[in-house]
Amino acid sequence: MSPAIRRLAALALLALAGFAAGGCAVNPATGKHEFTLVTTAQEAAIGREGYAAAVAEYGEYDDAALSAYVDSVGRRVAHASELPDLPWKFTVLDDPVVNAFAMPGGYIYVTRGLLAHMQSEAQLAGVLGHEIGHVTARHSAKQITQQQLAGLGLGLASAVSPTFRRYGATAEQALGLLMLKYSRDDESQADELGVRYSSGSGYDPREIPGTYRTLQRIAARAGQSLPVYFSTHPDPGARAERTAGLAAKAAAGRTNLMVRQRAYLDRLRNLVYGENPRYGWFEGNRFYHPVLGLEMAFPAGWHTAHSHTALTGQAQDESGVLQLTIARNSTGKTPGDYLVGLTTEGRVLGSRGAPETLGPWPAWVGTLTVSDGQGGQGLLAAGFVRVSPDVMLQVLGRGTTPGDAAERQVFAAIRSMRQLTDPRRGMIQPVRLRIQGAASQGDLRALYPSLGSGLIPVEEMAVLNGVELDETVMKGQWLKLVDAPRW
Repeated sequence: MSPAIRRLAALALLALAGFAAGGCAVNPATGKHEFTLVTTAQEAAIGREGYAAAVAEYGEYDDAALSAYVDSVGRRVAHASELPDLPWKFTVLDDPVVNAFAMPGGYIYVTRGLLAHMQSEAQLAGVLGHEIGHVTARHSAKQITQQQLAGLGLGLASAVSPTFRRYGATAEQALGLLMLKYSRDDESQADELGVRYSSGSGYDPREIPGTYRTLQRIAARAGQSLPVYFSTHPDPGARAERTAGLAAKAAAGRTNLMVRQRAYLDRLRNLVYGENPRYGWFEGNRFYHPVLGLEMAFPAGWHTAHSHTALTGQAQDESGVLQLTIARNSTGKTPGDYLVGLTTEGRVLGSRGAPETLGPWPAWVGTLTVSDGQGGQGLLAAGFVRVSPDVMLQVLGRGTTPGDAAERQVFAAIRSMRQLTDPRRGMIQPVRLRIQGAASQGDLRALYPSLGSGLIPVEEMAVLNGVELDETVMKGQWLKLVDAPRW
């Protein structure tokens, strides 16, 4: 377990220990006296620790101007809250999933996927206001004491064994301690606060229901009941109706409320849309990663998942699992030296293997004997591969029993690692948003062939732009189109 994860676990246990020493405090958002189990200092500490985990897992989107814009909107909305002087931090994550979440202490996150699907600055203000509401109403403090935190969010590899969880875990464990599921009452309260804060900061809250309608359409297209952002939230259709009523009351009698649609769309020019292949993609069972200059073959039929921090595969019958991560504190070490360090630290009890060469890269491949964290020992198939002076990859895996077919597949996957030499795959770029005015008037379905954005179906384009297929698009109306990747 990494030092960061240990610190998070300690903070979580400290928060739980607060149950015995809890006292009354005034909730900033409601003004009511509540029995609190977690201090605000503990919340701030969890938020600070969680920031590094969130950025490691998802990556921070590399656009300083867009990040500064989102931060400026967030701070404006936060200034209308009951905690204007909290050290708020608003971060855009490099993730295509439509998602937003808050961590204690004023740490708010939105994904580029969510930004792509909103239509105005007022909608952004509504989403940020909702997440700010979770912080000001101290919903995390409420939930921390109601959940067994250490068991949350262990991901795909967690189902296999305590041994693999102990040695193959990533920052996802830290996120599991932090990204708590709020109750529906909490979500409804955050909706109310989002309307209050966005309208209080000068934005038109009547834009907020459109966000929920978009989320409902995304879910319908994906064949899901709810998209990720609202997987534990009330139905977005009902929320659209409810927030419409709240917004109408908040906007009554007020003039000059801001929508800022064009200003918002202008900020989305060149935004990466969908998966970014620079950080890896699969073709069949073969994985390519241009940034690392890597390709490797996974066992056929295995389920796979990858993020900025880990690449994971698991057999359909759960008989085998493997995970590739970047080895920590490995700069300047050979694969063998790195293994010696793990042994000296007591993380590895024994090893059996030998140096190998995988393509142009020096490696060590073999089995490790490790503690299973329960007083026993286990074996892991392992590979350490030096792919550059600064990066060494660590692959850990196992089957059901040593030497079985699944373990042999893990070793085959490790030994399939090669340098990516195909220039087209090595230079692949993501698709991006282009903002363009409609050349003529007509419904979106009729205009679609002339828009030159056939990379996504017309139904997806309709959702992306918040319009219906048969809705009239006016000449000159700005639309979000998807450009082909640049080579």
